[in-house]
Amino acid sequence: MKRWAGLTVAAICALSLVSCDSSEGGTGLGEAEAGTLRVLAGSELADLQPLLEQEAAATGVQVKFQFTGTLEGTESLANGKADGQYDAVWFSSNRYPAAVPEAAKRLGEQVKIMSSPVVLGLSASSAQRLGWTGRPVGWGEIAEQAGKKAFTYGMTDPSASNSGFSALVGVASALAGAGNAIDAQQIASVTPKLTEFFSAQAMSAGSSGWLSEAYQRRASGQDPGKKVDGLINYESVLLSMNASGKLPEPLTLVYPSDGVVTADYPLTLLQSANSDARDAHRKLAERLRTPDTQRKIMETTQRRPVVPGVQLGQQFAQKDLVELPFPATQQAVDALLGAYFDKIRRPSRTLYVLDTSGSMAGDRIESLRAALIGLTGADGSLTGRYRRFRSREEVTMLPFDTVPGSPETFTVPEGDPQPALEKIKRFAEGLDANGGTAIYDSLRRAYDIMGPLVARDPDRFNSIVLMTDGQNANGSKFSDFQLTFPSLPEAMRQIPVFTVIFGEGDSAELGEVAKRTGGNVFDARGDVLPKVFQEIRGYQ
Repeated sequence: MKRWAGLTVAAICALSLVSCDSSEGGTGLGEAEAGTLRVLAGSELADLQPLLEQEAAATGVQVKFQFTGTLEGTESLANGKADGQYDAVWFSSNRYPAAVPEAAKRLGEQVKIMSSPVVLGLSASSAQRLGWTGRPVGWGEIAEQAGKKAFTYGMTDPSASNSGFSALVGVASALAGAGNAIDAQQIASVTPKLTEFFSAQAMSAGSSGWLSEAYQRRASGQDPGKKVDGLINYESVLLSMNASGKLPEPLTLVYPSDGVVTADYPLTLLQSANSDARDAHRKLAERLRTPDTQRKIMETTQRRPVVPGVQLGQQFAQKDLVELPFPATQQAVDALLGAYFDKIRRPSRTLYVLDTSGSMAGDRIESLRAALIGLTGADGSLTGRYRRFRSREEVTMLPFDTVPGSPETFTVPEGDPQPALEKIKRFAEGLDANGGTAIYDSLRRAYDIMGPLVARDPDRFNSIVLMTDGQNANGSKFSDFQLTFPSLPEAMRQIPVFTVIFGEGDSAELGEVAKRTGGNVFDARGDVLPKVFQEIRGYQ
């Protein structure tokens, strides 16, 4: 579960009989109990909890959720950590775990509960300007206009969120035009067109929920980041945004005529589940597929019913959808994700502002070293492979204690990234802890460093990561940051700052820094720092 979204989930859980755990991946939900279904689920399913609470009286089944990303969940299945810890998984799709043999063999009975295609939502004025209202539009035309920068959009990281992964699969499959699932050999042929398409991506995120909130804040002027013309997201998310009434203008949903990839939300029993869990799964699945409950799901979450005979609501302008084929093997999926990060998408520029004060001595500085070394490729897990520093990426390290330290910038080349990654590894291994804590002097120094880098090469995803384990004790104060931030050059104000609370870090101040800059706050006090650093990669 992403830390920003975790605040929402925590609020829901506090009021609900449906219990949940917002940790990412996590270590399970306790012992198996009769009448309880322990579910490892995608974070977007938090919106179902009020309905599940209502249905608990009718089914006698209490659902315990623990939230995770599809990639992390697949890894928990594949390495056996989910065995005995969960009774079921509930992701937006089982296509990715089904392509990983060790994960697929642990999946049992699957019952589809609802559906939502991944589509393009554009502000009404942008859709009108592009002429994409009232006529069929294919992925090829969308990619062509994206290459001309005729519009911009936001999309989630395909290694962190199923909506981004589905979008990547959809556009690649459509552009390949083979009629079959795209394979590793075809990816190279569509890379130029995919590069055109993703050149218009102006915003990334680790979760669909955060992406929609960020779009809304930018559209309404609450966020300093550049406004974007639209989003690629679940139809349900886009319809919910329109229904909220919070957008300056509604989104027009564009359903590519050559097809989409649809999430079908299968409630999936695990092979390791006991007989009580199997009974709970059956009761819950049957109840969720009754016509009345299907209508409730449609009305409250904007997802489509999957039971024949339940009429679609008027909000679903496109009734019939063309479904694009999905890669059938892990090799094809890995090749597509690898090409996306190392060749296709716009490269990133990330500046890490790293607390190396005296309070970081011991386990804390070791954890920071491990977090950075893991991003150099040392973490060979399924998740770690896609959260490493990527080809073409520019990485700057700025350690600080009583004063900002000396920055070091590393550029990871496309052809042979290993020497650059080794340099970053050696830098991380050399970090030491001593001195005081100058948070805001160091953040100001980060802006000074980023200025000429952005001016020299503006066509990158830019971000700052600010990690500290303590209170500001030296140099300028938080109030100084509040006063000076509005006077920064526009290009600097538009750089999101992702803050990491560690140890005794000031959550209120760091949360406000993230909010003012259009970033996100991550709480590493109850989590492993390397895991949090991996999570941030979905936003860069």
